[in-house]
Amino acid sequence: MMRVVKTIKIDVDKCNGCRSCEVICSAFHAADKYGTTNPARARIRVIREPLLDIFVPVFAGDFAPAECAGRNQYIIDGKVHDECAFCRASCPSRDVFKEPDSGLPLKCDMCEDDPPLDEPLCVKWCENDALIYEQREEEAEEAAELEEMEIGLESLVGKHGLQPVIDAIARMSTK
Repeated sequence: MMRVVKTIKIDVDKCNGCRSCEVICSAFHAADKYGTTNPARARIRVIREPLLDIFVPVFAGDFAPAECAGRNQYIIDGKVHDECAFCRASCPSRDVFKEPDSGLPLKCDMCEDDPPLDEPLCVKWCENDALIYEQREEEAEEAAELEEMEIGLESLVGKHGLQPVIDAIARMSTK
């Protein structure tokens, strides 16, 4: 079975650190869509080092149930960054890419909406073309999609308990 894979390429040389991508992402994902902006809800973060003119957009990726073992460091223009700064995962060792109210992990969803958007809003609002949207088709693995769903359910059960999650699913199935 084929599926469409959506990706966003990042041209770090073009990013000026304006954070428009963070603002529009947080507005799109607000409880009242476009009603508020809270960059903590954004599925993208811009790592900023303005005095050195370094700006690196990083998108939220998959949830990591455990802290990683590696602690590599990167040196960019003489400034040392640890690998956590560029990590896309939501993990137990940091609060980045977690929903501020519930603590649930966040993941970039490419602004999926109904009706579908032509491209994610962060790409559309990037005035310097640092974010480039691409789509391609590839063979789908059903196991990976099920694993992603299970991670989300485990997070909800960990936060709210098994019975409330079962009750919520039962209510949703009757709608």
